[in-house]
Amino acid sequence: MNVQSTVLDRYSEGAKEVQPDLCCPVSYNTELLHALPKEIIDKDYGCGDPSRYVRKGDVVLDLGSGAGKICYMAAQLVGDKGQVIGIDMNDDMLALARKHQPDMAVKLGGNRVRFTKGNIQDLALDVDAMERYLEKAPVSNARDLASLTLWQSKQRLEQPLIADSSVDLVISNCVLNLVSDAEKQQLVQEIFRVLKPGGRVAISDIVSDEPIPVHLKRDPELWSGCISGAFHEQEFLQVFVDNGFLAVTYDKWEAAPWQVVEGIEFRSVTLTAIKGASSECLDKGHAVIYRGPYASITDDEEHVFYRGERMAVCERTFHFLTEGPMKNDFIGIAPAIEREPIPWCAPPGTKRPVAETKGGIISNTTNSGCC
Repeated sequence: MNVQSTVLDRYSEGAKEVQPDLCCPVSYNTELLHALPKEIIDKDYGCGDPSRYVRKGDVVLDLGSGAGKICYMAAQLVGDKGQVIGIDMNDDMLALARKHQPDMAVKLGGNRVRFTKGNIQDLALDVDAMERYLEKAPVSNARDLASLTLWQSKQRLEQPLIADSSVDLVISNCVLNLVSDAEKQQLVQEIFRVLKPGGRVAISDIVSDEPIPVHLKRDPELWSGCISGAFHEQEFLQVFVDNGFLAVTYDKWEAAPWQVVEGIEFRSVTLTAIKGASSECLDKGHAVIYRGPYASITDDEEHVFYRGERMAVCERTFHFLTEGPMKNDFIGIAPAIEREPIPWCAPPGTKRPVAETKGGIISNTTNSGCC
């Protein structure tokens, strides 16, 4: 089965006629939908609402942007200092999204959305540029193919479609499951590459509760219908952890499955994660106290935090724990006088002596959930 051609054909149909089977019921922010043309709302398919993770001023990249619904919703949230990039491989979907750009630019007070053709598993390759190259130099033999491969490598390096560390937030709505299994690892690596240090991920997608057998994976209808290419529920989290993401979380998990095929439950989830800062681990005397309720926890970098103990951390980890998504779980103690920095990452379970933290600057002393 040719995964890409099957998916392109199915979604070309979806650009022309509404395909109810391509989406789960989703509750979107109706205020953000008011400005959108009905055609875009009706012909955009998904299983979640990653737009709710958008912040003002963000540069947002939407993987598999389709008819552009999530892009145009996000554009209302990023404000005039932000930018939204939609990437898709389907010409019919891109045409539909671009068709309404002039009108949406007027409504938004500026053209802060652009749609571009590309593979979400290869965010460096500019497919529009490649197609222009192929018009002038079509491939008809092995030598032509070698020239194309060389051109692609040079283009990725010198003029990548999406540059390294250029995006604040990567979002996607029920699209990662359409990428072939052989390319899913590369897909997550590409997401990591384009994110800025501290950048975020919000991916709504379908996961399975059991491994998907080969005969279902070979079914083109199930694959293009967002079923048989789904990640297993544990694998989806792990592939982001394995590729260096931190705070990998199922922020949303639908209790009821969207579909059940041969006893396997397929449900909608939203995964969030963060690309850690690229700064060096330096010990300046920082400490954190894990509030509880568990006896201890271990993070993705193998740091161990015991409940109620002053745990030694490098400056980078200190800021991540006290300013990031876990900030309500930790009390931070910054040294009153920073010591001379030493390159160092705390071994698991390293405590900071009380004598070294007296007089320190304490943050997050009140949990936001306290009455």
